[in-house]
Amino acid sequence: MPTLRPFRDYDEKDVINLFTVSGTALPINKGTLVTIAGSGFNNQQEPFESLGAFGGFTEPNTVALRYGTVPKCTVAGTGDIPLGMTLFDMRETDENGLLLKYNPRKAAEMEAVISGQTMPIIARGIFLYSGITGSPSVNASLYVGPAGVIDDFVSPDQTSLYLVTGVPIPLPKRQAKVGKLLGQKDAQGFALIKLEL
Repeated sequence: MPTLRPFRDYDEKDVINLFTVSGTALPINKGTLVTIAGSGFNNQQEPFESLGAFGGFTEPNTVALRYGTVPKCTVAGTGDIPLGMTLFDMRETDENGLLLKYNPRKAAEMEAVISGQTMPIIARGIFLYSGITGSPSVNASLYVGPAGVIDDFVSPDQTSLYLVTGVPIPLPKRQAKVGKLLGQKDAQGFALIKLEL
């Protein structure tokens, strides 16, 4: 699973604060590539939606709704065009299993958002990143891999093979380039990457 170390060099103007991540089992680690889901951001829509009751209580004449962000994105996969990379984790509980929706200060300390909340997504910058699949060389191009990770492999174009054999074959999805590797992986699998979306 991908993750980011505290070393990060980016500009706040490259952070997108309009989407929430949905459609994926939690937790989602920081450093996961995401893509726009559905119709994306629509200026004609309400920006927030009701997610239901804040707690599990059923007191009469009591209303405590929890609201979330309407525009959605999902974890990117091979062949998807990424919107960016998550800067925070998305999780429901802390390390002790306590619900973060009751403790927003703890969520902020953990750099985590809960489901439905707006996820900060970064489009470019330099990061100390773990989760690159393969063994890329320095200055190699990096691509979208499966399950939101960064991959060093680009899918081959099999069009020429189709023309030679004349037999229809399913063409693989081309991977979108997301940046390049600035240094080799260390013993823990972390490497310096330049994200360019």
